Amino acid sequence: MKLFIQIPCLNEETTLPAVLATMPKEIRGIDEIHILVIDDGSTDKTIEVATSLGVTHFVHHVRNMGLARSFRDGVNYALEHGADIVVNTDGDNQYPQERIPDLVAPIVAGEADIVIGDRQTATIAHFSWFKKILQKLGSQVVNVAASTDLPDAASGFRAYSKASLLRLNVVTQFSYCMETIIQAGNKRLKIASVPIDTNPKTRESRLFSSMGQHVMKSAEAILRSYIMFKPFGFFAAIGSLMLVGAMIPFVRYLILIWFFSENAGQHLQSLILGVALLVGALLALALGVLADLQRTNRILIEESLERLKGMQYGPATRVDVER
Repeated sequence: MKLFIQIPCLNEETTLPAVLATMPKEIRGIDEIHILVIDDGSTDKTIEVATSLGVTHFVHHVRNMGLARSFRDGVNYALEHGADIVVNTDGDNQYPQERIPDLVAPIVAGEADIVIGDRQTATIAHFSWFKKILQKLGSQVVNVAASTDLPDAASGFRAYSKASLLRLNVVTQFSYCMETIIQAGNKRLKIASVPIDTNPKTRESRLFSSMGQHVMKSAEAILRSYIMFKPFGFFAAIGSLMLVGAMIPFVRYLILIWFFSENAGQHLQSLILGVALLVGALLALALGVLADLQRTNRILIEESLERLKGMQYGPATRVDVER
């Protein structure tokens, strides 16, 4: 069984040596361990440092393409080179690489398709109380959208089986973390969680410039992914709210013309508002039906894409560990 550990890097020449120094050399159930560095437009000596430390697998981006694209390109490279399991970590040494065997173990044993390292964000000292609340809230929202129960949905320290990677399709340009969980949950993939500790902070995050941007981008990715898998429920909820809202001006209009029939013409604004909301509710329902038909087409396309990936990268296999 072949394991690829991919490290997305953007100017990580100072932290990369610590990351590579703590990589496991042997893992039970794994025959080959390969390190893949994804250079996302670095302008420092990241590549030179990685090469000097023995890394032979690279993906190069001429300019910065973002974390989601780096993840996708790294996965494609790993699968092309025969990966059975892909682990994603970070080049800033945030995650404990010595825990990679714990991430891989449930996949090797056939007990999970995806394993996520739970950073136990409530215990991270450099996280503000506000960030801890946002992390918890974000995980809860993702769990609702994906029908999962994960404590740390934003963690990028993950292991993926080849079978899961053949079924997942990253389309976001921001971060793949939320999107892949929602996809995996709705595709009934088994997701496990392993508690981990994090290393001391080495630098500020480069994924977003402010907490507000992070919240907005994450919300956008979650909403888009949710609509992809449950479009009718989304539009039906909007339509229901508008339908309930339409009843209020309708009832108001009926009450007014009942008691003040001589001034019925003065209350037409309630009737107009009710009609507008009712039309909006019907449009939302129609959009829900159309979106659900699109969802059916997308499922068929994804099934075809999965078969093409299987033909390109070979079928997913599982090797049992001797107990």
